[in-house]
Amino acid sequence: MASLGELTAGIAHEIQNPLNFVNNFSEVSNELIDEMNAEIEKGDMEEAKAIANDIKQNLEKINHHGKRADAIVKGMLQHSRSSSAVKEPTDINKLADEYLRLAYHGLRAKDKSFNAIMKTDFDNSIGNINVIPQDIGRVILNLITNAFYEVDKKKKACQAEPAYRTGRPVEAGYEPTVSVSTIKEGTMF
Repeated sequence: MASLGELTAGIAHEIQNPLNFVNNFSEVSNELIDEMNAEIEKGDMEEAKAIANDIKQNLEKINHHGKRADAIVKGMLQHSRSSSAVKEPTDINKLADEYLRLAYHGLRAKDKSFNAIMKTDFDNSIGNINVIPQDIGRVILNLITNAFYEVDKKKKACQAEPAYRTGRPVEAGYEPTVSVSTIKEGTMF
């Protein structure tokens, strides 16, 4: 049940981020429309056009973050379905990035003091590969969650045990960091 709670909190946080962007940009755009109407009434068409351009940019951002939230929900729905053992073309970079953030926010929801640096280095030449996304997603999620637990454990050990007491070297200023990278090697069948 604790794992389910962590996963739920991670999902909620991942969805909340793009929704906050959508809400903020729509509120600002609404205010800009009022300003644009005022400028039109004054006859200042140049200022009205500039405001219209700002609104267009905001709408593009709303669209981008709306699609991001949609992708998160679709990914979670796909993950929740029982595996059909059918391989399908999958963007492994996107899948790894999604589960990196999900694992991070799940652990943050469980332990507010948890913090780690996340680094990614994805090989964009990989493209889509034929895998069972739910199965690979679970593997990635477990690997990353384990990595976060280990770097957090090391950080706490560095803080709790001074080197003079343990005899072990302690890294000064250790920052817990989890790196996820992909690389294309050879050809896939």
